[in-house]
Amino acid sequence: MPSALEIISSVLGWTYFLCWSVSFYPQPLLNFRRRSTHGLAIDFPTLNVLGFGAYSITTLAFFYSPTIRSQYAFRHPASPEPTVRFNDVAFALHAFVLCVITYSQFFRWIWGFAVGARQRATLPTLLILWGSLGAMVGVVTVVGFAPGAGNDPRTWAWLDVIYALGYVKLACTVVKYCPQAYFNYKRKSTVGWSIGQILLDFSGGILSLLQLVIDSSMQGDWSGIAGNPVKLGLSNISVVFDVIFITQHYILYHGATNEDEEDKGWVGERSPLVGDRGDAEI
Repeated sequence: MPSALEIISSVLGWTYFLCWSVSFYPQPLLNFRRRSTHGLAIDFPTLNVLGFGAYSITTLAFFYSPTIRSQYAFRHPASPEPTVRFNDVAFALHAFVLCVITYSQFFRWIWGFAVGARQRATLPTLLILWGSLGAMVGVVTVVGFAPGAGNDPRTWAWLDVIYALGYVKLACTVVKYCPQAYFNYKRKSTVGWSIGQILLDFSGGILSLLQLVIDSSMQGDWSGIAGNPVKLGLSNISVVFDVIFITQHYILYHGATNEDEEDKGWVGERSPLVGDRGDAEI
């Protein structure tokens, strides 16, 4: 029979899963209702696609891969069970699908939405995108071809590839919020940026952090938290930026109705990644 802490952990896990999962719906629904992506910095969905793609692979590996789980147990003997749960896997896959849908709304030929002429990815976003892909190729090459690497957890192992993917997710989370926060500041408005997703994201971040603490306490060793840096960092970073967005929406720019669609007053240097002129460019 599960203990009280195990029940609490399960309830927290599925509650944060629901909060975070539902948080991906307000923005694409808002875009659909307005038939426009104005107010949403394209950096956010761009990095979300990369980040949650990496996070999906990470959670799947920790939950299902015998190789990854055994290598994790070797490096964390005091708490050999990864703190990734099935709700983490379900959340990651669901989030990835919704992020792809939101990102696709920037392409007129798919949805027919109004897209700002300057809705292109910023330089930091491009650096994170291509730098992450390059770094992953490097890590996979080292693990796959270095003598003695791969299956030996005492050296470069496949677990390190999964950890690298996790840090890609963390990097995306750190960077993706910054352009949107600055974008809101330049426009002095949060019109077009859904506050509903932020409130749900904030709730999910707090609950996710609580579940991680409870799971580690049940194992009697707090290294379980250090062993899952992605989940820990994801919760803390999300909460900090959620507070910033809540402050912008309800205090700094409360009541603002500015819908000048990105271009007016937006002076950031932008660089296209792909796309034809007149279509969405990232």
